[in-house]
Amino acid sequence: MKNKIIAGNWKMNKTRIEAEQLINALIPLVKGTKNTVVICVPFTDLCKAVKLTKGTNIHVGAQNCHWKESGAFTGEIAPSMLTELGVEYVVIGHSERRTYFGETDATVLARTKAALAAGLKPIVCIGETLEERNSGNMEKVLQRQVREGFKDVTEEELANIVVAYEPVWAIGTGVTATDEQANDAIAFVRSVFADMYGKEAAEKLYIQYGGSMNDKNAEGLLNMSEIDGGLIGGASLVAEKFAAVVNAHK
Repeated sequence: MKNKIIAGNWKMNKTRIEAEQLINALIPLVKGTKNTVVICVPFTDLCKAVKLTKGTNIHVGAQNCHWKESGAFTGEIAPSMLTELGVEYVVIGHSERRTYFGETDATVLARTKAALAAGLKPIVCIGETLEERNSGNMEKVLQRQVREGFKDVTEEELANIVVAYEPVWAIGTGVTATDEQANDAIAFVRSVFADMYGKEAAEKLYIQYGGSMNDKNAEGLLNMSEIDGGLIGGASLVAEKFAAVVNAHK
């Protein structure tokens, strides 16, 4: 059985001082886990996070990167700028980026390829809206996001990617997909990857669930057969809550 990859997405939260307090509180709480622990912090917290987690079992990720190494892209950050700091992971295509900042399957693919080329491990997000689910288009949407968002990704590159299935209607709303809904959706996503890369590659692929996973519901979700971890929002901002998620699967 796979270990789990539990990644905390801090979003636009925590100053450097607050980040230091949170990380210092988190380190002893997760040191005994067999799961992979990642914290994806704001750009301004990256240096502090890398320094504080050195020698621990906590890995550091960023929340976005551009598809170019340099250029006139105000407000963006290049993959090599992240690796230079010691960052290992990067979130790509989060629904908030898709909704508020015009991210598309094509830009997700471009960012993913650039991140991989720089040696980063992308956490690539996919997921349907409530309207898409209720209209019966969930599978169509997920299939499009996978096929378009990964169409130039090789099988070798896929081994360095984590996929996060995040139903948009469950992000930041307090509404969580049931264990079975999340498991069934991820099973479908894995079947699309199997069609593209073969069954073995799809089974090895880590597919997380994101969408209001927290210390109260993590155990049920993480013990489902298809769910390989979680991308955690609000609960990752409190050391004890995030640690409870990390430790929910032994």
